[in-house]
Parts: sequence; structure tokens; C-alpha cells
Amino acid sequence: MYFTEEHEFFRKSFQDFLKKEVVPHIEKWEETGTIDRFIWEKFGEMGYFGLATPEEYGGLDLDIFYTIIFIEELQKINSGGFAAAMWAHEYLAMTHLNKEANHEQKLKYLAPSVTGEKIGCLCITEPFGGSDVGGMRTTAVKKGDTYVINGSKTFITNGIYSDYLIVCAKTSPELGNKGISIFVMDRDMPGISATKLDKLGWRASDTGEIAFDNVVIPAENLLGEEDMGFPYIMQHFALERLIMGVNAHARSEWALEYAIAYMKERTAFGKPISKFQALRHKVADLSSEVEMAKTFNYVTAKRLNDGEYVVKEATMSKLVSTKIADAVAYECVQLLGGYGYMEEYPLARNLRDSRLGPIGGGTSEILREIISKMVIDGVAYKPAT
Repeated sequence: MYFTEEHEFFRKSFQDFLKKEVVPHIEKWEETGTIDRFIWEKFGEMGYFGLATPEEYGGLDLDIFYTIIFIEELQKINSGGFAAAMWAHEYLAMTHLNKEANHEQKLKYLAPSVTGEKIGCLCITEPFGGSDVGGMRTTAVKKGDTYVINGSKTFITNGIYSDYLIVCAKTSPELGNKGISIFVMDRDMPGISATKLDKLGWRASDTGEIAFDNVVIPAENLLGEEDMGFPYIMQHFALERLIMGVNAHARSEWALEYAIAYMKERTAFGKPISKFQALRHKVADLSSEVEMAKTFNYVTAKRLNDGEYVVKEATMSKLVSTKIADAVAYECVQLLGGYGYMEEYPLARNLRDSRLGPIGGGTSEILREIISKMVIDGVAYKPAT
């Protein structure tokens, strides 16, 4: 219904690429928390960073189901951190360049992002704000033909090793969330510093806390219109939340496949544990929930691809899919018994990586309130552009 022969050819070629170029290095990257630079360039050479970018800037301008395949297969190499580093570059930082940057900005930042020459990060969350985007304290004060940036951001994926930053700051603080703007900033600008954070999971990705101390940037680094940052951010949350939902169902499929294979090999009381009804029915329940989530996510992706503003459905996707993924990760560890708790078995990492799902990109608590506003209060959100 959603995937053509060309899609499936892309899936197989991407699987082969990951197996050859990425999997042999995953353990090292998980251990060091640093992804070697060469792999970004290889992703770029293969066109994987240009799936949603127009051909004018080196992209392939493909439909959303190439993105879905990209997200799914990244999850199935069992490194949430590596996957996050890749999709945060392409679908967080590059999304704003694709949608809000002007031609000159795209030539300078977007085109080299497609090739993997430049890596980007998106800086929204703040130490004191969390999910309260409108409550951000970072400011951008206009001075002549420059802006002066002061403030801090935290939990930023690619926050340490990226080459440029997409930064949200208040240009008109008195307007609250209606006074936010978005800027693109080079990493080496004076006044930018970053501290690496030590995480429970997503170990391969670099997550940083970033400080801006009187950082002076050219006024031409403004993305889109001044004071339009909040609507820009909100309209892209639909894609981000859907990606998190797809991450979750793909991660769950991988965990179940691994657990089922183990159950068929592990024997107890003279037979494989896959023959014990209590375990079989647990797998049946979990598989049913994952399949339901996946189907809903595909439908939502199709509607987004067709131009619909699916913020409600994308929010539901992340809320429910990440909840299911946490349950799957927990139960699959249980299905392996003591071995599930051992680091040499991959489900321990899957459990840690999965736990970020209901937190990152909007907590489940915030998502429930957003859904409540739409389904109870009749609030209707519209795209900014």
C-alpha cells in the first residue's frame, strides 16, 4: 500500500550499507560516545542525507516513505544514539534549512549538509524551560546589522561535534512565544561553548549543553522572518513526533524478532521456551500492539506526504508508539531471563535507548495535554507557512 519496488530496493541497499559501513564500528562509538567523521561523509556520498532536500541543493527530493525506511533501518542496528545523530542532522537541523532558509543560506549550509561535509544540530530546549518552548530565556538583541545572542540550551543531539547550530532565541521577549526567532550559527563563532552530557542510553550520540555568551552574528543569519520562530518550530513538530513514533515501532519489531529467535533456541523442561503458553501469549499481545502502531504511523506518514497538517495524529503516534516500545523493551528483557540483563546481549542497550522515547521531542505528559486541547477543547492548529 505504501512501499513500491523502488522503495524496497532502497531498503535493501540501505541495509547492506549499514551492515558493511556502520555495524562494525557501533561498539566503538557506543563506548567512546563519538561517531567518526568519515561515516557522515559516506552517508552524504550515498545521498542518504538528501532524501527530503530539493535537487537544486544536491538532494533527491523523494517521498516520505524513503524517510520512513531510513528511520526504520537505522533502529534495527540497535544503536539509538547513532540513529539519533543521523536523523537529528537530517530531520531537525536540515528541516529548518529546507523550509526557512533563503537561497544563500541554503548554498552555505544546506548543500554541504547533504554531502555530509557539515553537520547540524537544532537548539530549542533550555535548562530551565524543558518542554516549555515559549518560556525560553535565550535572547537575540538586534544591534545594527548584527544580533547578540545570550543564553543556554541543553539536551542537544549533535551538540558537541556539529559544525553549525540552528538556534531559537527571543527577539521580542515582551511578546512571549510570539517573539521567538530562529538563527543559523557557525560552531566557531566566539562566545559559543559546549559541555558533553553523560546519558543513560543513546551512548553513541553526542548530547550537549550549549552556552552563548555575547555571541555576535550577522543579521543575515536570521532564518525566515523575525518573531516567527515559534510557529516554525510548532509546524515541524509533526514530522519530529512522527519520526519518534516510527523509531519506536521499528525498535520494537527488532526487539521482538531477537526475543523470538532466542525463545526458539532456549530450552527448559525439555522443550523450547517458545512453546510455553504464558510466553507465547505475551509475545502475541506485544506483536499486536506494535503492528497497530506501525499501521497508524504509516497512515499518518501518507497524510503528511499528501500535504495534510497531521499534528494531532503525529502527537498520538509518538505518545502511543513510545509507550508500546517501552513495554516491548521491558518484556523482551524478561523473556531472556538473566541473559537479558547482561551487557553482552543487545536487549539491555535496547531497554536503555528506548526509555528516551517518552521523554525526548516532547514528554508524554506534554503530548497528552496537546491532544486534550484538540479533542476536548476543539483547538485547531495550523501550519505557519
